[in-house]
Amino acid sequence: MTNLLPSDWQFDQNQLEGVDTQGKWLIPPIVDLCARLREPGHQSHGTLASEGQAARANGILHIVLPPDTDPVLENGSLLKGLREKALNDGGVHLHILGAMTAGLKGEQPANLAGLKQGGAIAVSNAGAGFANDLALLRCLEYAATFGIKVFFYPDEPSLSRGGVAHEGYIASFHGLQGIPWLAETIALSKQILMAEETGVSVHFSQITCRTSVELIRWAKQKGLPITCDVAMHQLHLTDDNIEGYNANAYVLPPLRSNTDQKALIAGLQDGTIDAICSHHEPLSMSAKQAPFAESTAGISNFDTFVSLGCQLVADGVLTAEQLIEKICLNPAKIAGIDNYHAIGGAVLLDPEANWTVSAETMLSAGKNTPFMGQILTGKVCRVFFD
Repeated sequence: MTNLLPSDWQFDQNQLEGVDTQGKWLIPPIVDLCARLREPGHQSHGTLASEGQAARANGILHIVLPPDTDPVLENGSLLKGLREKALNDGGVHLHILGAMTAGLKGEQPANLAGLKQGGAIAVSNAGAGFANDLALLRCLEYAATFGIKVFFYPDEPSLSRGGVAHEGYIASFHGLQGIPWLAETIALSKQILMAEETGVSVHFSQITCRTSVELIRWAKQKGLPITCDVAMHQLHLTDDNIEGYNANAYVLPPLRSNTDQKALIAGLQDGTIDAICSHHEPLSMSAKQAPFAESTAGISNFDTFVSLGCQLVADGVLTAEQLIEKICLNPAKIAGIDNYHAIGGAVLLDPEANWTVSAETMLSAGKNTPFMGQILTGKVCRVFFD
């Protein structure tokens, strides 16, 4: 067995007595920096019970939830009940992002002080834009005043609106409206400069393109309090995977080019990219049955996350130790999980286990994955969570 737990980790290894550990990895619980569990508001796609239990069985104990639920997560007094329900129904620890603006409308700051008091780990406007740059600046100043971290999903709506795929040959060939890489990098560059001006701590989630990696590398070299993550599927898929109008590969932000993917991998290796998230978005079967551009964006990722991580190690992209940094240790720091060690627990996984992705083998209520029918390698054997 390869023990990948930190030296000071709280875990009684006597729990492994009688368990076959040969060739296995023992890792800390996975911390996912972005997953939508569909509750509250969209239970036709999944619930805290279905998605929490799927996450837990796949080694994911801590989940960061964006605020774009229904209702929007802008009331700090409601957050405790949601965290308790996630723990009771799904057995997972929820770490909630409060709404950065009232109703996520991008106009006025939400009650950030109340959200912080209610236990929000940070604030975000999720995928919604801002009315103007002044509104964004005032929100960042407000967040800085209360010492609240900000999560961005960088996107300039005026450039991405209506788009469903990376702007390039594949989208053009299929007659699909493209989303240029500039939609991400223009927003990102603006947000970096405003973060520098206000001094607020910022995390950029789900970056997808080469220039984003370069901008964040530059910002880190300047010493700005900035971190970022990439979605696991961006490291394994490109816009080539939407060929034939494969709606299961329709995700926003979109799958980018091979050049972008290589830059993401390089950024992961040199430390520019701090973490890997699942960007889990389960969907009901009907949501993907419409024509590509009319279907709903999203990939169900809890069930494939560990396998795709093991593939990065098998391909020499990361060492096993680096993978644990990207999916466990760094995300816990970014999410500010102070009691991560105290909660403890461990995941036993077999990096050589082969399994076929199918509706039967997937535990998530959402079966929307471009990996359906494929044989993947790497699987969680057991979790040791209290």
